[in-house]
Amino acid sequence: MTTGIDFGEAEALLREAEFLDCRPIWYSSNHVYLARACARGEEFALVYKPKKGERPLWDFPDGSLYRHEAAAYELSKLLGWPFVPPTAVRDGPEGTGSTQLFIPHDPEQHFFEQRERPELIPQLRRICVFDVIANNADRKGGHCLLDKSERIWCIDHGLCFHPQGKLRSVIWDWAGEDVPPGDLADIERAGKAIAARDEASAALLTHLHTHEVTALLHRIERVLKERKFPLPGQERHYPWPLV
Repeated sequence: MTTGIDFGEAEALLREAEFLDCRPIWYSSNHVYLARACARGEEFALVYKPKKGERPLWDFPDGSLYRHEAAAYELSKLLGWPFVPPTAVRDGPEGTGSTQLFIPHDPEQHFFEQRERPELIPQLRRICVFDVIANNADRKGGHCLLDKSERIWCIDHGLCFHPQGKLRSVIWDWAGEDVPPGDLADIERAGKAIAARDEASAALLTHLHTHEVTALLHRIERVLKERKFPLPGQERHYPWPLV
């Protein structure tokens, strides 16, 4: 239920799913559960992040991380870059939260291994652009999952969409280089849809507050103007831990 998946169908399954089993992932900083679920006669695994299990942070509003998980998924769809697993906001055993399709993967094959393989570079470069636009403050190496078909999926986007510059990532390999023209075209198209608040951007906008949307549009404008991957700033620009 990963490669070749119908994303619309996956979203419906996530919203309709009955939780059969829900176990905490203990190494997470917030309350995160790996759940076994069933919908339409199909069993599958999902990751459930309830709003009330979010740890208070000094720089992100309480109860905002689950929204950002869903917003990152909708942004990836709007861009035409479907590398965020299908995600839906719904009620669960611990209340409202995000649910995301679990991607089977080898955790040893994280970003630092992937970047040694030339055939995976185009996927990683595009993820790097996405993080700039989403203002990802937590792109660890272990957040890039490689499935058995060699497709890279990106997870853990709760710390995105802050109005202030918060980019912290392990992916600085293309700093200062040109953003590929095809990616710029996708970004421009998405930016126009967001600015117009048209039907294509409606799902994304339901998960973001007005000031977050304004900041998102400013980042899009900056990327389109500069046309280059940003250089690391003097502020802390790596997450911790790195994987």
